[in-house]
Amino acid sequence: MRVKRYVVNALPEALPMIRSDLGKDAVILNTKEVKVGGFMGMFRKKKMEVIAAIESNAAAPENPPQKRKAPDDVSAVMAAITETMQKQQRAAAATAAATATVEPPARPAPVASASPVNDQLMDEIKGIKQSLLQLSSQKAGNSLSEAAQALHDRLQEQELEVEWIDQLMAIISEQEGQQREPLTRTQVWGLAKRQLLEWMAPYAAGMIDEQARIVHFVGPTGVGKTTTIAKLAANQTIKHNKKVGFITSDTYRIAAVDQLRTYANILNIPLEVVFSPMDLPKAFKQLEDRELIYMDTAGRNFRNELNVSEVNSLLQSHDRNETVLVLSLTGKTKDMTSVAGNFVKYGIEKVLFTKQDETAVYGSIFNLVMKFGLTPTYVARGQTVPDDIDRFNAAAYMNDLLGEADDE
Repeated sequence: MRVKRYVVNALPEALPMIRSDLGKDAVILNTKEVKVGGFMGMFRKKKMEVIAAIESNAAAPENPPQKRKAPDDVSAVMAAITETMQKQQRAAAATAAATATVEPPARPAPVASASPVNDQLMDEIKGIKQSLLQLSSQKAGNSLSEAAQALHDRLQEQELEVEWIDQLMAIISEQEGQQREPLTRTQVWGLAKRQLLEWMAPYAAGMIDEQARIVHFVGPTGVGKTTTIAKLAANQTIKHNKKVGFITSDTYRIAAVDQLRTYANILNIPLEVVFSPMDLPKAFKQLEDRELIYMDTAGRNFRNELNVSEVNSLLQSHDRNETVLVLSLTGKTKDMTSVAGNFVKYGIEKVLFTKQDETAVYGSIFNLVMKFGLTPTYVARGQTVPDDIDRFNAAAYMNDLLGEADDE
């Protein structure tokens, strides 16, 4: 029996190597994750070790070794993996039959739900799923018209999720197929805008509940919660003549209370500071004459669900209330997704985006809305109180996301 060891980034890379070196009848005996390289035990990279073998009397590969190529087709990859799994199962069955004892056991042995090798293969299949989807997307992208390709590139720059880009490209390609000629850039942009607005429609008309007496604002540190609260309070005080009160529990940052107190003094709004949930009844008692209360919570690392739970314990009230998640558009989409996912578990359904003026990438809004069903309420920009904040407008947002068609 000839046995050979391969160290690769992922299992699919090893399959063409094994076929080339050992032939099509080779069997994978074992796969496991290993760490290689590095310096003094640090900075080591994760690799996949694959052990393959073939019987000595098996036919050698008919063709000489050629330059190795990764499978360029989804069906080829899946066929190779399926064939390998079948060979493993046959090899495992033969080994079990050869090593079985003469006398049967006293009671049936428990049957394993799956072999470790098959579990490993399933993990590998899941691991390459995204790569296969991207491969399919690239193949589809090769047949896009010039205008559709320009939109594809624009949406990638805006960090829109691949699944939505692919669906849009499929719709545009279908439309071009029906009229048997490429669409102009204006037509492509118009079609994309209509479709994106249609997808977003169930969540696009949101606003903070006007009947809510207490509105909590939660979100990571540095996203601009305090300034946003001041903008909304000034709007309610000056334009709607409402009696507003402030509560802050952001005692982790020394300057946070002082900042909100400064806004409170300017707007002539009372402020209460709470250090724990036990202080809330007293704060509400002090503000019982207020028509509307805005509560500023501490900014924490809300990728940690424990911190989310801690802040959620402060969101108590017998009055009609609402909680709004505040996120900065300058944040990484992955981090924003993690934070939003933790808050959604506690029933939060509305979101407010800040720092629109500090970025030119807006895909995260659409991604979060569609992934979690969050309803955008406001979009804030700049530091001017109360002017630099507006109700979320889906049509205006699409103009920012798509940009101009720029037909020549």
